[in-house]
Amino acid sequence: MVMTENNFLKLISQFQIKEKPINIFPFGSGHINDTYKVETNGKNYLLQRINHEVFQNVEGLTENFIKVTDHLNKKLAESNSGQEITKQGCKSVHARLEKSKSDSGQETFKLLPTQTGAYFTKDKNGNYWRLMNFIDKSVSYDLVENKTIAYEGGKAYGDFVKMLSDFPADTLVETIPKFHDINFRLDNFQNAIKNDSSGRVAGSQIEITFIEKRAEEMKQIIRLGTEGKIPLRVTHNDTKINNVLFNKAGKGICVIDLDTVMPGYIHYDFGDSIRTFTNTADEDEPDLSKVSMNPEYYASFAKGFLQETKAILNEEEIRTLAFSAKLMTFIIGLRFFTDYLERDVYYKTKYPKHNLIRAKVQFKLLESMEKQFSFMQDCVNNSSDD
Repeated sequence: MVMTENNFLKLISQFQIKEKPINIFPFGSGHINDTYKVETNGKNYLLQRINHEVFQNVEGLTENFIKVTDHLNKKLAESNSGQEITKQGCKSVHARLEKSKSDSGQETFKLLPTQTGAYFTKDKNGNYWRLMNFIDKSVSYDLVENKTIAYEGGKAYGDFVKMLSDFPADTLVETIPKFHDINFRLDNFQNAIKNDSSGRVAGSQIEITFIEKRAEEMKQIIRLGTEGKIPLRVTHNDTKINNVLFNKAGKGICVIDLDTVMPGYIHYDFGDSIRTFTNTADEDEPDLSKVSMNPEYYASFAKGFLQETKAILNEEEIRTLAFSAKLMTFIIGLRFFTDYLERDVYYKTKYPKHNLIRAKVQFKLLESMEKQFSFMQDCVNNSSDD
């Protein structure tokens, strides 16, 4: 999508800001929404186009945003922390002990209202846009560089879930329906094999066997939820390292990118964090010998996450927490592979077997987790007992 300076200025003028934009340019490494930094003669902002092909219920997404952040604000007010969660939901994870607000250089992210009081605007092409203020002195990472970052990321995501542990999850909409539903993903996989629209099934028997061998095991979390043995919670559902902001001292201060916040199980956040925080290789690394789970990063993340959440989790959640890393790695590998069988209709690819390589990386990472699973379980047990 090509945007001119006049297009941007017209969009920004619809929001309630006093400063004059002087520079607008693409920002960040997100793959779904289009994000731009807006520099002004005063404060800086982020302008973002919400991808309504992925997030088809923009109104519901925005309602989730407001409900969740209002709850967080109330919780922090009750704790007399002196910190504020604003409409973006960014918070200090050490609000009770540290002055992270001043360390970050600005108060927090917040959504800016339009001239009509809404929290998004729609352009003539049907695209949805929102504006939020920019935290200038924060730091984000695209890769986990050491165990301290893994630990702080674990604390940030754990504290986020803890603060929302008494929020009624069933009052939120699913911004991406059945996002982590293993039964839905397996049904799509079986349909892709049946249809074989790409003619790739015959050459993919190793991967098909790999998936089918583990499919039943991977249903245990959703089964526990259906049986009422684990609670439905408010979860982030996209717990990458670059969705945590850090201050200059290396402390996690913000959980951001709340578009996927919706009802889920604690396992989705823990498991996807481990999948993304601990992989020793890139997501599309063709040399599978480079792919494994970094045990040091796993232990550090688990310690930080459970430090914040162990008091709110039940026994079944803790018992199956380590397994969730295998589940989420399996699901993402399954999605890459299904898309490969369907002729690459969902994920952007750079070459014909790109999705197949991505799937193989996830499956190799899963095998590494299977080999280290006793260690993974011990880390959870030890961290929950501390």
